[in-house]
Amino acid sequence: MKKYIFSALAIAAMMASCNNASPKMDEQPVTASGEGMKIAYVEVDSLMTQYDFAKDYSVTLQKKSNNARTTLNSKGTALQAAMNNFQQKLNNNGFQSREQAASVQAAIQRQQNDLQELQARLENELASETAKFNEALRDSLQHFLKDYNADKKFDLILSKAGDNILLGAQRLDITQDVINGLNKRYKPAQKKAAEAKKTEDKK
Repeated sequence: MKKYIFSALAIAAMMASCNNASPKMDEQPVTASGEGMKIAYVEVDSLMTQYDFAKDYSVTLQKKSNNARTTLNSKGTALQAAMNNFQQKLNNNGFQSREQAASVQAAIQRQQNDLQELQARLENELASETAKFNEALRDSLQHFLKDYNADKKFDLILSKAGDNILLGAQRLDITQDVINGLNKRYKPAQKKAAEAKKTEDKK
């Protein structure tokens, strides 16, 4: 089946400056100014490998992909065995009648159709899960940058994914500040559940 890998480019659409008031972040970011314009950029590849949410979701997607592959391989092996057995019996005149052979052949065809439908369903589920992740990642990044930039007031924040920025001065790179801020905000599902339970116990 197809291997789904969420794309770093899904979050490459960075926003221009946002001036809404918001609390300052604890991090002390590097600020840089161009001629009449304040610009920064974020290394998307680093964001994808160091942002805890991205790392956690990557593991989740990989597990789902592996489970789907295991299921399809198992059913595919069973189908192949059924086909081999049918052909062997056919060659050795192992069927009592033509009708019996046709019935077994029809059952194998249904098995094959079921496998194809299962493969399509699992691929669609993985694609949907990947799209869901990309949207959540993009939203979390945009919300963070909106708050972050209320204090920093960059005129432009660019995404550096692959070679879309061939050269950028190090002083313009705010990647680590963004990663630190995102990780500070991120609360995995287990942590949220624990905090909710603690709150409930206090009542």
